[in-house]
Amino acid sequence: MEGKAAAPAAGTVLNALATGHGAAFAIDEYTTATVTLSTETDGVTGEVDGAPDADTRLIERCVEYVIDAHGGPQNVGVPAVSGGTVTTESEVPMASGLKSSSAAANATVMATLDALDATERMSREDMARLGVMAARDVGVTVTGAFDDASASMLGGVTVTDNEDDALLAREEVDWDVLVWTPPEQSFSADADVERCRQIAPMARLVEDLALDGDYQRAMTVNGLAFSAALDFETDPVLDALQHVEGVSLSGTGPSFTAVGERAALEAVQDAWDERPGATWLTTTQTEGTHTV
Repeated sequence: MEGKAAAPAAGTVLNALATGHGAAFAIDEYTTATVTLSTETDGVTGEVDGAPDADTRLIERCVEYVIDAHGGPQNVGVPAVSGGTVTTESEVPMASGLKSSSAAANATVMATLDALDATERMSREDMARLGVMAARDVGVTVTGAFDDASASMLGGVTVTDNEDDALLAREEVDWDVLVWTPPEQSFSADADVERCRQIAPMARLVEDLALDGDYQRAMTVNGLAFSAALDFETDPVLDALQHVEGVSLSGTGPSFTAVGERAALEAVQDAWDERPGATWLTTTQTEGTHTV
């Protein structure tokens, strides 16, 4: 039994560390998961292609959760699954603020359901919630990251209450996107949450803007506030604001994303290319996670 699914990365509109409410948008870069299930082997083993030392607990736990819910003998017509393997491949740099963990979890959950021929048994929101539960369980997230997971699973922009894993709003958007990823990594679980909570009034303003559909201004306010709170320089935001209205630190960094017209983003890219790391142009994604 084998299944395969791809989940898009995402950029940040509102970081949820300050208030527990967040917002994110899917971008057209992917993590793909291939899951093979067995009725004869015990346990789940995971592998991240090209990263032999990567932590695979999240993707393994996602497979285990789906097996527990949908792969046991209680499910009529489904063989009793006892184990399997999961391998992920990604266009998304790990620990870069582009929601690689959420994308890996989403792809793994859907690929496991695909292997069981059971993708219709869960709503897409519940698939995202299962991945969030696994992420909390293995300790790779502070907020639960339902904002990131929902954007990756559903596509478009989502606004969420991460404390209740509730979807507050979703809208499809058609933006060009510029990403700059510095060479260093930043792990969400290491973020200074108490420092971020000090900017809660700004986060609530960002949420109001996002719920009003003013996503680009929301991004920029978020980018300035959280760059300060997380000790990232604000120069990338200021460089971009000469050309676009929407630019932000993505997640807990170190990546920044800007959205707008392609010609304007190409001008931003010229400025960001002066910095170490990599830049690339892409687009938003509205389909969300899907089988392949």
